[in-house]
Amino acid sequence: MTDFAPLNAACVRALNDKLYDKRKVAALEIERMVKEFVASNDTEMIKKLVSVLTVEFAMSHNPNSRKGGLIGLAATAIALGKESSTYIAEMIRPVLACFSDPDSRVRYYACEALYNIVKVARGSVLAFFNEVFDGLSKLAADPDVNVKNGSELLDRLMKDIVTESQSFDLVSFMPLIRERIYTTHSFARQFIVSWVVVLDSVPHIDMLVFLPEILDGMLHILGDQSKEIRKMCESALEEFLREIKKCPHNVKFEEMVNILNIQCQSQDELIQFTAITWLKEFLTIAGRTMLPFASGLLTAILPCVAYEDNKKNIREVANSVNQHLKRLITLEDDKDDDDSEIVTQSTEKSETVHPHQHQHVKLQLAPMVDVLTRHLLHNSMQTRMSVLKWIYHLHIKIPNKIFHHVEELFPVLLKTLSDPSDEVVLLDLEVLAEIASSPAGQGEISNEMTDITMLSATPVPGMNLYFIKFMVNLMKLFSTDKQLLEDRGSFIIRQLCLLLNSEDIYRALSEILTHEEELKFASSMVQTLNSILITSTELFDLRNQLKDLKTEDSCALFSCLYKSWCHNPVATVSLCFLTQNYKHACDLLHLFGDLEVTVDFLTEIDKLVQLIESPIFTYLRLQLLDVEHNQYLVKSLYGLLMLLPQSSSFSTLRHRLDCVPNYQLLPKDDRPTSSPEDRPHLKTINFEELLEHFKKVQLEHTKAKRPRARNMEEVQAVRKLDF
Repeated sequence: MTDFAPLNAACVRALNDKLYDKRKVAALEIERMVKEFVASNDTEMIKKLVSVLTVEFAMSHNPNSRKGGLIGLAATAIALGKESSTYIAEMIRPVLACFSDPDSRVRYYACEALYNIVKVARGSVLAFFNEVFDGLSKLAADPDVNVKNGSELLDRLMKDIVTESQSFDLVSFMPLIRERIYTTHSFARQFIVSWVVVLDSVPHIDMLVFLPEILDGMLHILGDQSKEIRKMCESALEEFLREIKKCPHNVKFEEMVNILNIQCQSQDELIQFTAITWLKEFLTIAGRTMLPFASGLLTAILPCVAYEDNKKNIREVANSVNQHLKRLITLEDDKDDDDSEIVTQSTEKSETVHPHQHQHVKLQLAPMVDVLTRHLLHNSMQTRMSVLKWIYHLHIKIPNKIFHHVEELFPVLLKTLSDPSDEVVLLDLEVLAEIASSPAGQGEISNEMTDITMLSATPVPGMNLYFIKFMVNLMKLFSTDKQLLEDRGSFIIRQLCLLLNSEDIYRALSEILTHEEELKFASSMVQTLNSILITSTELFDLRNQLKDLKTEDSCALFSCLYKSWCHNPVATVSLCFLTQNYKHACDLLHLFGDLEVTVDFLTEIDKLVQLIESPIFTYLRLQLLDVEHNQYLVKSLYGLLMLLPQSSSFSTLRHRLDCVPNYQLLPKDDRPTSSPEDRPHLKTINFEELLEHFKKVQLEHTKAKRPRARNMEEVQAVRKLDF
């Protein structure tokens, strides 16, 4: 038979009774007994009683017995009073075990029992705080309302004890809260956040030290479906941020930055906005100590700058973070790593020096370049523009260092020229122009730069070798993407002429075209370049330089352009008109009789006639008044007239020539006049050699057309046979 001593039989029956009132009577009897044991200092009997209540009742298979054991243990603690701390371990563990009882009434009475025990033991219970907290965190999500209410009462009591205690072990508690903080149950989340708020409110507890351990979990809770919990968590995070601003000395920024970077990509707008707001404040407070995390920051903010008005608040903060991060990069960052500065200045708004700032700040450029390269392919135009502004900014602030990574950026920048947005292409051209003209690029030679095609172009003063590489690759891009040449060719070249020296661009492109093997493309490219040269306002100075040919350099430029312009006969004549080399234009027009006259050929002549009637060639039309010194001009225009069929352009040019006066009938002009052919520097141009070059190039075009013609004949013959 089981020994229930010191409990008598009546007390045992009452504890096992299903009625609460009878168990209550037994509890009062136990309380009386314990008081007597305390008075007589009979510790052995107290231990035996606690053991019986634990083993025979609280751990019984009978639910009513467990309820009796719980009320008996509570009565024992009440009777012990301050002496309960001696037996706290023996009393608290069986009660905690009942927190997971399948019977909801047992769980409720366990809450009630522990409440009474804790109320008496007070600070002594902190030794078992983690076990109590673990049990409470589970009961917070209990489906039974009574159990939940009971756990809330116990929870408030535990918070009071922790708040008033000076010996609470926060270090051992944090792993538990870090584990529980990722719960998905709303009530459990509310329970966790309430504890974080309480701990943060305790004056002698510095929760900022432990913030990196719980920040990620707190941001997850911020996405809860319950508005109340979201608001509660948001308030807690706002309070943490205020404390960080107030006292940043012990804040572990570096341990929280990556957490915030990841959360900036959350699908929840509140989480995203909160995370990016924290990053903004971190940059303000920590300043340049954030530079090692620049790549992560860029990953976080670059997609956000493209948000529509429905996420305007996030977009504005992202732009602010973006601009602040740019300001942190200075010319000092372009120095060698050995000369890296030691940060001793705090932020603009903080007068105290942040302890983390007494360290070498090294900009991790490689991961930044990787992030920028990837986001240059982003589907948002605003993101791509932000990336290009970043690359340009880096080339301005740290040209020497960024040039170590130019081989990674260059192919993607070239590809971006095909971007559907004109704004993106314009920014891209600015970046490419900066790369091509940067002094930092002098001497940066890769294996690819030794390509024969590249070295065939003459080095350009004031430009680095990437200028030639850019021109070569631009030509390749136009060659492979004919639609780009048609849609954007003129726009790209004109903008480049604004960003760089137009003479350098035309000279380089011309030299590259002389080596172009695809003759049809060469002809189209020359036609485009010629059209820009003749009509674009951006090339006004270059046109004047070529029109006058006053220097040896301008004559050399004419010769350079002429050699590639030979791929397009009409463009070559146009260049001669522009440069007032009318005699050579006549010589060329005599050769046109041997060329294949196609619809495209006649269309180009038609366009040339329209150009002659435009303001660009006003000087040419005025020269027709001086027929005596411009006979070759008149002759060349008649040559064009003879090439044209009787069309509107034919009529236009004929009417113009009808207006040419008979120089014998004109009054003699006493002013000194001379023919354009008499310009002194023209002697440096070997026109006979240029004419032979024209013949040679046109012969190559004729040979290239024959196989295409034969192929067309064969196709047509096959079609007839099929028919």
